[in-house]
Amino acid sequence: MPTTDHSLAEFGYRQELHRSLGRYASFAAGFSFISVLTTVFQFFAFGYAFGGPVFFWAWPAVLLGQLLVAACFAELAARYPISGAIYQWSSRLSNPTFGWFAGWIMVIGQIVVVAAAALALQMVLPAIWSGFQLVGTDPAVTSTDGAANAAVLGVILLVLTTIVNIVDNRVMSLINRVGVTAEIIGAALIVVLLLTHSKRSPGITFHTEGAASSGLLGALLVGSFTAAYVMIGFDSAGEMSEETHNPRRTAPRTILTALAAAGLLGGLVILGGLLAAPSLTDGHLGVDGLSYVLTSSLGDGVGKVLLADVVVAIAVATLAIQTAACRMLFSMARDGQLPFSARLARVNPRTGMPSAPAVVVGVLAAALLLLNFASPDAFLAIGTTCIVMLYLAYAMVTGPLLVRRVRGEFSSRGTDETGGKLFSLGRWGVPVNALALLYGLVMTVNLAWPRAAVYDPAGGHWYFQWFTVLFLAATLLTGAAYRAYRGTAEAPTPVPEPAVQEAAV
Repeated sequence: MPTTDHSLAEFGYRQELHRSLGRYASFAAGFSFISVLTTVFQFFAFGYAFGGPVFFWAWPAVLLGQLLVAACFAELAARYPISGAIYQWSSRLSNPTFGWFAGWIMVIGQIVVVAAAALALQMVLPAIWSGFQLVGTDPAVTSTDGAANAAVLGVILLVLTTIVNIVDNRVMSLINRVGVTAEIIGAALIVVLLLTHSKRSPGITFHTEGAASSGLLGALLVGSFTAAYVMIGFDSAGEMSEETHNPRRTAPRTILTALAAAGLLGGLVILGGLLAAPSLTDGHLGVDGLSYVLTSSLGDGVGKVLLADVVVAIAVATLAIQTAACRMLFSMARDGQLPFSARLARVNPRTGMPSAPAVVVGVLAAALLLLNFASPDAFLAIGTTCIVMLYLAYAMVTGPLLVRRVRGEFSSRGTDETGGKLFSLGRWGVPVNALALLYGLVMTVNLAWPRAAVYDPAGGHWYFQWFTVLFLAATLLTGAAYRAYRGTAEAPTPVPEPAVQEAAV
């Protein structure tokens, strides 16, 4: 049964979700959303195809930018330990309407991320066994057969993750922890084996051969898609605050450690792949990516065992992302801010899980996968769209936070559950926050820019070239229409900042 939680009561909510997650489970929530193996294997080929070896350097640049954002989020997680983190934070830092749109963009983006993560199975399963190619014969995600098969495999995975997200939060947490542990061990093994099978020196990362015709800067901007796609979702530790013990102390630390660990491991995996690839010029890296490197450099036996570990990572990542989206839907519905709010906000007292949001997220993500039957280009369109949605939602938190700091309305006072000081950036708050916002806005524009060579390489599909812009516009228009239909309904009045900072916990 849920335990009484006074810090949650301060915000006007009852403890309905079961508070059963410890520090490692909180870390796992953020790390599994990021899921280095899922996302690096999914987008390595894309990054290399456009940037060549030099695309590696987009990785540390994006990691630095996201660490700035994560530092701001860590402060907010300590002060507002509530499910629906982006929605709750933005609402309390700005106003209910602005916060609603941040939550709306975020939850739609999360649903798209669920679909994108499920598609990653196509990069791995057929490489393990050809029998997993259920549709056609060509497993490449850029082919018609591969795109259709990716949708089929993705739907199967979504059925399984939806069931887990309904069963019990302890079952979900156990699967998450086991999966993350397996992923960390697998990623470490992949790094060691690739580095010990190196065929060239790290200096290759400075080579611009194979970079896009738009030049080095253009190659890095497009190559940054890989890192940008990987390093999102670290806020999930804050998303699970209502289910975490001592969230004011735990969530800020796990937000930062999840991103830092994923950033380090992911960078080493990419570097190892570049150093161990049999060839950088035979075209395989830009099409088959890291799956090709593992099986060709380490042999079918070892390579396929490691690929099986990647399958586990993909499954757990899809589960974690779906869980985060469920908590966002639950949080907004609890405030009466969504259609069918009463049903979406209902928590099963036995399992501690909001079942309806799990079904909604699963069904909508599966519907998005059907785009893959229309064209292989949908794979990239779905992937980049979800990144843009999350980056924009993040900026809708860091922007109002910066305004509050400049006005002197954001305090560092208060204590966590153990009596220690709340996580704070102190005097570094304004410069870190300003850089985080600038980085987020620049990356949002970069990712959404309708490059024909990226989004519609085959030509003839203008809607894929403009897919991200059109999808974002449709999201905003749909949200505005719903708000107009609802009239002046708003979220609860934000809690005054001093009360949040100095409240006893």
